Amino acid sequence: MTVAGGEELLRVTGLTLGAVGGGLPVLREATLSLACGRVLGVVGRSGSGKSSLALSLLGHVRPGLERRSGAVRVTGLDPFDRAGARRLRGRVVSFMGQDPAASLNPALRIGTQVAEAVRLRSPRRSDVAGQVRSLLSSVRLPTDRAFLRRRPHQVSGGQAQRVALAVALAGSPRLLVLDEPTGSLDTVLAHQMRELLSELVRDDERAAVLVSHDPDWVAALADEAIRLEDGRISASGSPQAVLRPQAVLRKPHATAPAARGNGDAAQTDAARTTGAGNRGELQICDLSAAHGRSIVLHGVSLTVPAGTCTAVVGPSGSGKTTLARCLVGLHRAARGTAGWRDEPDGPPVAPGRGRAVQLVAQDSRGALNPRESVRTALTRPLTGLRGMSAAEAAAEAGRLLGLVGLAPAMLSRRPGELSGGERQRVNLARALAGAPRVLVCDEITSALDPEVGAGVLELLASLRRTLELTVVLVTHNLTEAARYADQVVVLDGGRVVESGPPCRVFARPRHPVTRELVSCSPMGPTRNPE
Repeated sequence: MTVAGGEELLRVTGLTLGAVGGGLPVLREATLSLACGRVLGVVGRSGSGKSSLALSLLGHVRPGLERRSGAVRVTGLDPFDRAGARRLRGRVVSFMGQDPAASLNPALRIGTQVAEAVRLRSPRRSDVAGQVRSLLSSVRLPTDRAFLRRRPHQVSGGQAQRVALAVALAGSPRLLVLDEPTGSLDTVLAHQMRELLSELVRDDERAAVLVSHDPDWVAALADEAIRLEDGRISASGSPQAVLRPQAVLRKPHATAPAARGNGDAAQTDAARTTGAGNRGELQICDLSAAHGRSIVLHGVSLTVPAGTCTAVVGPSGSGKTTLARCLVGLHRAARGTAGWRDEPDGPPVAPGRGRAVQLVAQDSRGALNPRESVRTALTRPLTGLRGMSAAEAAAEAGRLLGLVGLAPAMLSRRPGELSGGERQRVNLARALAGAPRVLVCDEITSALDPEVGAGVLELLASLRRTLELTVVLVTHNLTEAARYADQVVVLDGGRVVESGPPCRVFARPRHPVTRELVSCSPMGPTRNPE
């Protein structure tokens, strides 16, 4: 496809990427061009090749992949050529991804990192300090000495993402490649980042490629769009023509019985062996936690009855992930307790090496060993936690894959050979291998497109019914919380500021933080309570 505009800045011709040593390509004969002053939106399901296309514009390919054919030219230079890459990366074309941790050095102070980018990329080597302040101001960040001396872990998620954007802009690049730049942010920060990026890409001397799962943002910002399906460009043209209406998700009824069919007996057996029944509760009592000397959770108390789903929402940096890690024993509490109790007054089942509470993490790729097969990932907890023999573990691994909607053929695959949705289902299956009473799901759909994310959540709701699981759903997506949760807890500054049924919390929010989250979400603004 060809995008109209001024001087041609980017041209991709017949680009095909695939696994080293053979196999199906992940990107097939992609052809497109982009001119200065234009924005190209790239949409598609998880695993369709969007990120592979974005990285190829800098001459990068993921580990295990190779360029099989085709060409990429940015201002006439080849980013796959070593000399071309040196002249292009950071100076002509810059990349900004979803996770700022991947682009920021955790050991260096913010001022040092931005200054280093200026020295390496900027044609003006004088007044580096002034350029650093100018870059930070352009992305709406403080420029005082105290902020410059902070390290990435000492700022919020939104601030870290804007620091990464300042680094990307250091060389005044003519082509910005934005790969899900708001995917890991809460609704307020995502709204602010979209406004900021919308201003930055509207420059006649600059072009942008925007990869996003947000069809409304792509429609509002992009001049043209392409849709990828199975690695092929299946549609191109105006954003309105390319973007299909997103499927409307149905809220599963929390108390409705699971659909009955021929697999009824098997599902009943699964509930006995994988779930824990509908007795007991998850109790969190006066829980406080710290990172170093900074207290990030302050006296959180919460009860999650068996078989229910509680959503934990809040701004970035409010303590949601720390709470999730405390529940599964990965972060030591400074005070208070958290654990499963079979009886309200009974002793807690301690987290950690036990199997009462299991975590499903946000990063489905990082949660799995890239060198291990799915079979190994599933059989290890079956033999280690549940004491099964090798033969029993192999049979149970196949059954667990069936529970999460995957074929037994997946057992021989490695994480790199799976789509994002498939990897998240494997993570669910591995968590179920420990026969948990509680699943703690930390932003499990943030890296997935809406359709695939909806499928994962529908699966989670089905497992909750059939296996009688209790779920803690940590999310920044208020629509997901409203559709799938029985109760919502809002955190801010490590404290519970509001809780209750979703219909009350989101329709009549009482706390200013809740009102701001709701007003910046697709759910729309709500009026202040009388």
